[in-house]
Amino acid sequence: MDNLSLIKSTYEGANAQENARNTAAALAADARWTEAAGFPYAGTYVGFDAIVENVFKRLATEWDDFQLKIEDYVAQGDKVFAYGNYSGIYKATGLPMNARVAHLWTLADGKVTHFEQFVDSHTVQLAIAGK
Repeated sequence: MDNLSLIKSTYEGANAQENARNTAAALAADARWTEAAGFPYAGTYVGFDAIVENVFKRLATEWDDFQLKIEDYVAQGDKVFAYGNYSGIYKATGLPMNARVAHLWTLADGKVTHFEQFVDSHTVQLAIAGK
């Protein structure tokens, strides 16, 4: 599978569970996953279990209807860039957010070695703060 197809499989499965399985399969054991500064889950996590614990579980429990809609992809060499919008409602405040986002994936030998998130976190922080 080429790099673009591999990354698309992490977003375009039939459901969130399929996307999670595809993400787990795509990641190298020591893959580094970086959530942007300013985003509520900011930090770098190594390996799928750490990513699930620090990012995916929190998204699933702290937000209603959290979604990522990918607008398009750009692939070149060992990099794939996906961009689109996050949306959801923060459970604690009941406030919605919509934020532009981009994900940069770096691959080697058919596995993801690094993921980096770029996000306009302002609307995310407003929803969390209840503003």
